[in-house]
Amino acid sequence: MAFTRRQILAGLGALGIAGLGAGGVRYWLGRPENAASHDYELIAAPLDLELVPGHKTPAWGYGGQAPGLELRCRQGERLRVRFINKLDEPTTIHWHGIRLPLEMDGVPYVSQLPVLPGEYFDYDFITPDAGSYWYHPHTASSEQLGRGLVGPLIVEEREPSGFAHERTLCLKSWHVDEQGAFTDFSVPREAAREGTRGRLSSINGVALPTLELPAGQVVRLRLINVDSTITYRLNLPGAEARIYALDGNPVAPRPLGKDYWLGPGMRLDLALRVPAAGTELSLRNGPLRLATLKSVASAQAAGDWPPALPANPVAEPDLAQAETLRFNFEWAAMLASSNQTGPARYWQINGQAWDINDKACADRPIATLKKDGHYIFVLRNMAQYQHPIHLHGMSFKVLDSDRREIVPYFTDTYLLGKNETARIAFVADNPGVWMFHCHVIDHMETGLMAAIAVV
Repeated sequence: MAFTRRQILAGLGALGIAGLGAGGVRYWLGRPENAASHDYELIAAPLDLELVPGHKTPAWGYGGQAPGLELRCRQGERLRVRFINKLDEPTTIHWHGIRLPLEMDGVPYVSQLPVLPGEYFDYDFITPDAGSYWYHPHTASSEQLGRGLVGPLIVEEREPSGFAHERTLCLKSWHVDEQGAFTDFSVPREAAREGTRGRLSSINGVALPTLELPAGQVVRLRLINVDSTITYRLNLPGAEARIYALDGNPVAPRPLGKDYWLGPGMRLDLALRVPAAGTELSLRNGPLRLATLKSVASAQAAGDWPPALPANPVAEPDLAQAETLRFNFEWAAMLASSNQTGPARYWQINGQAWDINDKACADRPIATLKKDGHYIFVLRNMAQYQHPIHLHGMSFKVLDSDRREIVPYFTDTYLLGKNETARIAFVADNPGVWMFHCHVIDHMETGLMAAIAVV
């Protein structure tokens, strides 16, 4: 298997890393002087966050903040990111939801070698689809995502979308105590159930923020669930809001309704008509407030609803010729015992539990697909806990479910409810070995992952 080039950092100064004050180095993301080699420099490094007032949390961040700085490009453009690892352990970046070449996918020992401390790696790929995406490691995921290594990637439409205003909102809970110290990112008892929940909810790293929005305008809210465990039951009581895209892919605009269940890794693009100045709306997770949306006076004339977003160029599966494959997602706690060696295995797909420490696991794919073949996957959840099922490298179309009515749509992550069976379909048009897993990180790391080969 071919690996892309890795290089050792010759020195920090040449890479545009600046130290500010005696308190330590401030790491940043910016346009490099030599734009011929890359567009952005993105640095992973430790930083202190004040998640709990008056206390410091030893987080890890991208570009000097957690969640990481927002990366942006336009649909069809080439995105070139020089990723610099200033952590004390190996890491990578996976570009969640982006259809890209295998060698840019960021899975260690499958698409690339880990980026070691002091090294850099150049990610370079075309962004074929517009939408809201995000980036995160695919190494030691419970800890690395838990400490803050998550960030948004926004791919703008080729032509103006009609939205004059937008905000990106990254939803994440933190595993911290009352003094801001990290607690366990993964607890075995919880990993075998719904996953280990964080205690402190935040939006863009701030607990219970107040977000000011211009009165009378229609604002695009890009909601990205970068959490390791929690499925948010999003609702906006009293608001006039419409859904414009699910997981980066446009849908026919429709009212938000009572709520929307947004699992880990999933995204929701809402259009919100901001009410009169001085009005406050509550963005909630079920009954719990996540943020206050405060309307402030705007000199602009009231905006109207933009037209539907243009569809992404995803191949349409031909259901008449598609081959059907079945996948059972099931509890496998009987594999864990007091004398077990290696990582715990609480979950499995079709009787196979992924070993997160086995570098050769991807050499044994659970399914091998023909390039450009058409496939229907039947996903069956045999447990009482939800599984946001994510496929790397390709987008799929959700067809139907035995638990809810589905208006078919394209996505890369589907929230498979308890005891639900759903069907998805896609064209296997991207060659490589791709991860297929639950995005509850506890579940992924204790067995609920497999490799899908496209040859």
